[in-house]
Amino acid sequence: MIVAYLHLLGFNLILVMGLMSGLWGIYYIRRNSGIVDLGWTFSFSLIMGGCILMSDGWEPRKWLLAGMVWIWSFRLLRHIYKRYITTDEDPRYQEIRKKWGTRYVDLKVYFMFIFQGLIALVLSLPFFIVSMNKSDSWSIFEGWGVILWFIGVCGEALADKQLRDFKNNPENEGHVCQRGLWNYSRHPNYFFEFVTWLGFGVFALGSTGGLLGLISPLLMLILLLKVSGIPLAEEQSLKSKPVAYKKYQQTTSAFVPWFKTENRDE
Repeated sequence: MIVAYLHLLGFNLILVMGLMSGLWGIYYIRRNSGIVDLGWTFSFSLIMGGCILMSDGWEPRKWLLAGMVWIWSFRLLRHIYKRYITTDEDPRYQEIRKKWGTRYVDLKVYFMFIFQGLIALVLSLPFFIVSMNKSDSWSIFEGWGVILWFIGVCGEALADKQLRDFKNNPENEGHVCQRGLWNYSRHPNYFFEFVTWLGFGVFALGSTGGLLGLISPLLMLILLLKVSGIPLAEEQSLKSKPVAYKKYQQTTSAFVPWFKTENRDE
């Protein structure tokens, strides 16, 4: 079993490293690091494809999970691609390169791409676990996993659409989106992203070693709350709309959708 896992991991490692290296080449030509977000999102579809090819788990279970992964991945990929081709480089990556300086900056960007690929492999732990499950019967955990995944994907898609519609209206220039889900959370897209990954983790509980699959949503939660999600998004919003966003922070939940609170400065 351990040998089979190592073969599966090694195969997917080669796929992801090849993908990220190729995308770094595109970055080197276009000078837009945002392509790493496209690669990171697509890498999960690639990894799931590798799991389909290289594992001998029960086929109906593998294909169900593959459908879940691919629907989530390609919806988000489409959303990110539109942003990538219609806007300048994400200010987050501009700020990162500025902090790095000019010395070996492209090499540092390459290692950032590779690191993103390694993170994707760790997050894909539920996919590896489920793909190795040979049991030909369904688990209640898989049912609950599908429900959580569905809520997460639909919620994130709705949040993205609401924000996109808000930004596409010129009258909203300089204002903070507080419509729909954004009235109850400053980052509903991130919240439902976590719910989606919680669904993958719960789905894996129906397989041997499934508890290890919960590492994935836990890691995603840490990334969203402490690393590359909310902290960077809040920093950019405070720079672009300092007064309006500060008020928004004081009245609206940062992550879990909840009712408005009173503005403490009023």
